[in-house]
Amino acid sequence: MIDPPVFGRHQPASHTLIHLSDPHLLADGIRHSGGSDSQGNLARTLEAVRRVHPHPAAIVITGDLTDFGEPDAYRRLRGMLEPVAEDLGCPIVWVAGNHDERPAMRAELLDAPETEEPIIGVWDLNGLRLIALDSSVPGWHHGDIDAAQRAWLAEQLRHPAPHGTLLAMHHPPLPAHLPLFDILELRHQDELAEVIRGSDVRGILAGHLHYSSSGTFAGVPVSVASSTCYTMNLGRPAVEVNGMDAAQAFQLVHVRPDVITHTVVPVVDAPTGDYFSQEWVQSMAGLSPEQRLEVFSRKPPRSKA
Repeated sequence: MIDPPVFGRHQPASHTLIHLSDPHLLADGIRHSGGSDSQGNLARTLEAVRRVHPHPAAIVITGDLTDFGEPDAYRRLRGMLEPVAEDLGCPIVWVAGNHDERPAMRAELLDAPETEEPIIGVWDLNGLRLIALDSSVPGWHHGDIDAAQRAWLAEQLRHPAPHGTLLAMHHPPLPAHLPLFDILELRHQDELAEVIRGSDVRGILAGHLHYSSSGTFAGVPVSVASSTCYTMNLGRPAVEVNGMDAAQAFQLVHVRPDVITHTVVPVVDAPTGDYFSQEWVQSMAGLSPEQRLEVFSRKPPRSKA
């Protein structure tokens, strides 16, 4: 796969990230309690990840990596993700969620001591700074970024990065229209906003909701990726929304100097057309901009009937 030619006003993205979330893997590869095949669904997602971009800047997984924080589940996750990242030549950014357990996650994914210290980090992706925050609260399912972590973040943001900064965290600093997520929302949002506002943070990647969502926080766009395990059936009254084994998805994050886009990629085996292809793109590349408009943009004459 090669980068496509430029036909519009924007140059290709300087960075493309793969944003996954909430795989909820379990030990021994057993199915999720809701019936979803966590491991099988993730495997299908990773097949799609291999296809959509030849050289992403990073694979970011925003939490709930496992369902119960079992060491074997983390080992299985690592065994599935690392070969993909190695083939694509990019790092994996592991983000902790409320279903994760810090000691096991540290030992099995980071080869680090088993402690309850927040799992945070900074990556320089060719000038794009990515900062992973840990919104998990040991023993609880709600989220928080405590004072110590906020102070650490403020220190990281003192100097801007060449391409700006993306934050990755599990609990999104956004409202949800489902009552259950209000109970499990991120705490100390006002204090976090004070740290972020006016900095070079250009976007926030999050998970937790099991459905794709977006909004703004402290003037910064927030994008929530759906789950690779199970999603929420939102075609119901809010008080009756429950999980379903369908509509799994991930996101492509394209970073350009003036804009960042978040594209939802459905993981689905569905009949798909074959009109557009590498050959079609090459044929368009051989035309002038005016010729491309004539061939592809001009409508047929209106019917006089």
